[in-house]
Amino acid sequence: MERFIEEELAIAKSVDLCAVAEYLGYTIRRVGKYYTIKEMDSIRIYSRSHWFRWSRQYEKGENGGSQIDFMRVFAGMEVKEAVFWLLDFAGYRRIEEPENRIVLKNQVVDKQEEKKTFILPVAAGSNTYLISYLNQERAISKVIIDYFIKKELIYEARGYHNIVFKGNDKAGITRFASMRGVFDKEGRAFKCDVAGNDKRYGFNDVNENSDVLVVFESAIDLMSYMDICADYESNKLALGMLSDAPLETFLTEHPQIVTLRFCLDNDEPGRKAAVELMEKYYQNGYEVEDCPPPVGYKDYNEWLKATKLLQRVPEEKAVMKSAHGMAK
Repeated sequence: MERFIEEELAIAKSVDLCAVAEYLGYTIRRVGKYYTIKEMDSIRIYSRSHWFRWSRQYEKGENGGSQIDFMRVFAGMEVKEAVFWLLDFAGYRRIEEPENRIVLKNQVVDKQEEKKTFILPVAAGSNTYLISYLNQERAISKVIIDYFIKKELIYEARGYHNIVFKGNDKAGITRFASMRGVFDKEGRAFKCDVAGNDKRYGFNDVNENSDVLVVFESAIDLMSYMDICADYESNKLALGMLSDAPLETFLTEHPQIVTLRFCLDNDEPGRKAAVELMEKYYQNGYEVEDCPPPVGYKDYNEWLKATKLLQRVPEEKAVMKSAHGMAK
């Protein structure tokens, strides 16, 4: 276990255990607040992340645990093998560093590392997991989700059901793509860029008739902003980072832009980047505005989720009041 970094173990333990069991060929059934397996009905899966087998409750090491224990007991894997399998299932790719690497001074590099070919992940053919995650976990409305699906800017990848966010150039050719896992209810989320992409581009939504560009850190914040503000008119761009390389490219390809609105996060890196970017682009002749989410919210998605929660409370009270009236 010591060979895995904390982040890798967190990813392995964030995988949806029900999805893992289904992939292995088991039939999952929901019973109240937990899940069970048709083929072994003494098993209980709680919070989709850990399990317990009542028929062997006194057999330590065989009666429950995490996703890693599930693979060990039911797939016959060693702990190390199970962790690697779960990382692979989550779409995580480990970058190995050679041990005892020697750094040579004044070393002459014989040749540059060959650039990887940019190939988009194969589509799943359905967007079920994508829609469920963005709607249920991120509170983004189905109207907004459908908008981006129909524009072919997002889709669900085959295999691990990762969401793929595409960054197109002015001609509509995809130059950049990032992936975001949907099984992160417990632990850290899986995120990565597709190998070989051009980081001068970012996830974007273009309107050539608008001279306004709204800038975000992430694609999910961009979608959340659209849901909150119903803004289908402006151009929108997610940097995917705090570097402005995608912004520079977008402005070069869309010279009609006059106004830049920075909707970066409310944390320290986001506030620092907003000040620096506004100063830079103001000096470059653009009108600039700082438009972070309200105080108390880290980003636009956190704001959206809080807004949806506040909207649900009156609706739930109305339903309860109606039911109470019918009971009388």
